[in-house]
Amino acid sequence: MQYISTRGKTSGISFKDAVMMGLADDGGLLLPESIPTLSPGDVAALANMAYPDLAFRIISMFAGNIPAKDLKQLIHKSYQTFSHSEVTPVVHKDGIYILELFHGPTLAFKDVALQFLGNMFEYLLKESGAHMNILGATSGDTGSAAIYGVRGKENINIFILHPHQRVSPIQELQMTTVTDPNVFNLAIRGTFDDGQRIVKEVFGDLEFKGRLSLGAVNSINWARVLAQVVYYFYAFGRVQRSTNCQDVYFSVPTGNFGDIFAGYMAKRMGLPIRRLILATNENDILSRFVNQGEYSTAEVVPTPSPSMDIQLASNFERYLFYLYDQDAGRVNTAMKTFAETGTLRFAPEEMAKVGNDFLAGSATRSETLETIRSFHKSTGYILDPHTAVGVKVGREATGGEAPLICLSTAHPAKFGEAVKEAIGQDPSLPPAFEGIETKERRCEIIDADTRAIREYLEKNAL
Repeated sequence: MQYISTRGKTSGISFKDAVMMGLADDGGLLLPESIPTLSPGDVAALANMAYPDLAFRIISMFAGNIPAKDLKQLIHKSYQTFSHSEVTPVVHKDGIYILELFHGPTLAFKDVALQFLGNMFEYLLKESGAHMNILGATSGDTGSAAIYGVRGKENINIFILHPHQRVSPIQELQMTTVTDPNVFNLAIRGTFDDGQRIVKEVFGDLEFKGRLSLGAVNSINWARVLAQVVYYFYAFGRVQRSTNCQDVYFSVPTGNFGDIFAGYMAKRMGLPIRRLILATNENDILSRFVNQGEYSTAEVVPTPSPSMDIQLASNFERYLFYLYDQDAGRVNTAMKTFAETGTLRFAPEEMAKVGNDFLAGSATRSETLETIRSFHKSTGYILDPHTAVGVKVGREATGGEAPLICLSTAHPAKFGEAVKEAIGQDPSLPPAFEGIETKERRCEIIDADTRAIREYLEKNAL
């Protein structure tokens, strides 16, 4: 399997090189040259596999230049760090199947991909004798998951940008209390979108990227998306086994389009997904795209679900590539138009294609908190505010004709203030959070300025 860029000027890239490249050299995002397709019999055969074995089967379709023995070892090592034997268990509550993705080291769905990616980086660097400097931006969960994926690893430094005072207190503590010498936390005076812009601008300077051996952990890295494809197959298998259903809905709370794009890839591979339900908070650029045929930026609104407080979805370009029938020229033109105007509009025939894949909706602050409150009252189960957005939108979008699986993207204790406002009590703290507020912290506050970040990297990179 080789990889190509959405912008057409980078091609013939191996899986190993795709992992290390992150953002394609032409500024686009990497995708496989072709998407493997599975028959219904193939999907059925995967349904009963344990998570690490399923992950090996899926990932090996895309990672042909990693020896099977090595890949299997990397995958098993990655999921030994999870506290649940199923890695991503499915629970049935109030007519909805909740796919719990928060049993990794930082209690967020990002661990599923970033534990794997951290081990993959270490493996490839050891093989080549090279080093790398990871640069990423986070709206909350990616940063801590990336840090925990590579902390203490040889030949890797990691630099994570987060918006100063715009992540939850627990999210900030999870990042800033990791004081390993290879970890650098930078709180930028701005939004997540500023951080994402800076990362893309830094990676766009190919001389600088090469000289500093920069690598990416954001979902611009294809390996992130690939690792997330696995749990769609896993969840379907568990629900299909208990219901004998023919297809399912997935409701996905999303801001950056990465998690739901993994579901789109699973659907393209043959997983019987009736529709992917795109759930946003008041930062609704993606739900407006699905429902109105316009992709246009607006001001970022702070919400109880801060990891979705995004107005520039970096993975949208990958979907655009397929929406435009893999026409890289059209993607190039569209991205230039968007950079100049902040708006893209789509023809009716294009929106008909979108409608075959997605339904969409959004939840306000009050609707999110009410969903947490009512769900807890009826089931005793506590949703984090991101998952609550997915539950609210998923319920409204479906009529019960197929099972609804909602991705639960974070442990509720990561957003204790919102949970307490909703149900009047704090969620119980998992052992990973006990005493975290007393730990030593290390973080620098810096302007949301590409030049300032470049200078910081120059001084601190390996």
